[in-house]
Amino acid sequence: MREVTNIDGKKVLVKDDIFTWSNLISFSRVLVVWPIIYLHIQNYEQVNGPIFLLMVYGVASDYLDGLVARWKNEISELGKILDPVADKLMAFFLFLYTVMLGWIPVWYFVIGVIRDLCIMAGSLIIKKRSGKVAMSIMAGKVSVNIMALYWISVFFFREATTLQNWLMYLSVAFMIYSLIKYIIRFKKILNGANFN
Repeated sequence: MREVTNIDGKKVLVKDDIFTWSNLISFSRVLVVWPIIYLHIQNYEQVNGPIFLLMVYGVASDYLDGLVARWKNEISELGKILDPVADKLMAFFLFLYTVMLGWIPVWYFVIGVIRDLCIMAGSLIIKKRSGKVAMSIMAGKVSVNIMALYWISVFFFREATTLQNWLMYLSVAFMIYSLIKYIIRFKKILNGANFN
């Protein structure tokens, strides 16, 4: 375990543990995708109680893993990878499913995938050069949350097309904004800035 000062100037304890409660919560977030899709298909593309509860858990776990990591002092190198990867995998498969249903435009999905690939490529370069993983930034979390709201509006409220369009374009704006913020942080780190 070591104490580091991140790029925002905050002191953080980082462990090398693999089996932590926060990591298990992050991993479980990916596992809820398959039952959601399966139940939705079995229920003739209608939402039911179990689907709703699984979605609530998926969304809540995104906050819960970070809270548990800080509360139990379990911030780990694996957790810094697992949390955003779990977000991206859950989003990828749920968005892909709704694209296949024709509910979300392909161009939107492509923008999201390209953004995520750029962020992941930057993270891999940072990991290779420094030996550690940079945590997600707030702009990225906000972007993911707006994307989630857009997906939820499409999946649960099929008739709310005005809301869906508004959230779609807002999330595109935040995807671009957060990517710019990640690029700025990437450059700072490559120029020697300390990070967690």
